[in-house]
Amino acid sequence: MLNHSTRRRFLQTIGAGSAALSFAATSSAGEPVIQGFESESPDPDASKNWKPISDRKIRVGLVGYGVCKFAAAFGFQDHPNVEVVAVSDLFPERVAELAKVTRCEKTYPSLEELVKDDRVEAVFVATDAPSHAQHCIEVLKHGKHVATAVPACFGNLEDADRLFEAVKSAAPLKYMMFETSYYHADVHAMRQIYRAGGFGKLAYSEGEYFHYMSEPIDSYRGWRIGLPPQWYPTHSNAYYVGVTGGSFTEVSCMGMPSIINHLRPENNRYKNAFGTEIALFRTSEGGAARMAVTWDTPGPGGEMGRVRGQKGSFYGKYEGLEKVTADLRRPALPPGVNPGGHGGSHGYLMNEFVSAILQNRQPLVDVAQALNMTVAGIVAHQSALKNGELTKIPQYHL
Repeated sequence: MLNHSTRRRFLQTIGAGSAALSFAATSSAGEPVIQGFESESPDPDASKNWKPISDRKIRVGLVGYGVCKFAAAFGFQDHPNVEVVAVSDLFPERVAELAKVTRCEKTYPSLEELVKDDRVEAVFVATDAPSHAQHCIEVLKHGKHVATAVPACFGNLEDADRLFEAVKSAAPLKYMMFETSYYHADVHAMRQIYRAGGFGKLAYSEGEYFHYMSEPIDSYRGWRIGLPPQWYPTHSNAYYVGVTGGSFTEVSCMGMPSIINHLRPENNRYKNAFGTEIALFRTSEGGAARMAVTWDTPGPGGEMGRVRGQKGSFYGKYEGLEKVTADLRRPALPPGVNPGGHGGSHGYLMNEFVSAILQNRQPLVDVAQALNMTVAGIVAHQSALKNGELTKIPQYHL
């Protein structure tokens, strides 16, 4: 583990990558800003060396403008290869605001109506987490590419299998999950080093999603209130899967009952008692990974991690046996596209999805990686309910 002073510096470095579920500041309009959505300072070099790959504009539909306002947060409306042609939310005042901020004239009262619009080629699903899998399947059924906020599915292994089969059957349509940790500067650097051979196989990795919620944050039908920590695991699990492209094969997870009211089983729909769940995974490389999610422990928060490999490690910087010459900078963004929140990851995720469609290739966070991160957490919670029983994890491969 990092010592106290080193950890503090590390947290300061990645502070903009804090979790998406808490309110942590005040905007100029006096409204609370969701922690993790604070935009990074503009990078004058973000578009340096950017080159267009096509002059085509993808016609995109955006769905979901709730507490996180996610549909507009990733900057589709600012991409030179995108035209936002339709937006939707279940609440009229929300869809009206979404249309205004994305400069879109056409609105729909639901995703189910929007996907019938033949002009729409791709849809970003930013609806409630319990609906992600079903909504993505619905989009694919209508012959459209789909991107989704995290997680890929919600507490349900059957939905994971249904989504996986739907994506495979819909090929060559693209599916991508917008896991923000993938484009944190540290995870991107680690991924580049790993691909260049600088780590060898990872013997050990750690990922942490520390988010203190003394009071519940409401949302559509209250889905966030009392949710098991490991049902929202991708921010931390990306510190292995997002580095290596691998998966977790089995898990022993410990959960600790919470002293916070909404995390008591009688006070939430999930009958969940755990405010903290710490998972120890076996990885597909044969190593180990400790992935932690907590809602109820005060202190430094955010998404962070580190790795140790057979040839090197990364604790804020690379130290190892190899001389790594890989470019560790994040890819250039189109002019006008901001990195955005969550560690400056939003614009990069959106641009990756758009580029994958234009280049007819698999996006970085494809359905296999999305499910390998998400399902590992679902099974980890099952293990915690059985006092840490070692449990096999389903595997997804394209």
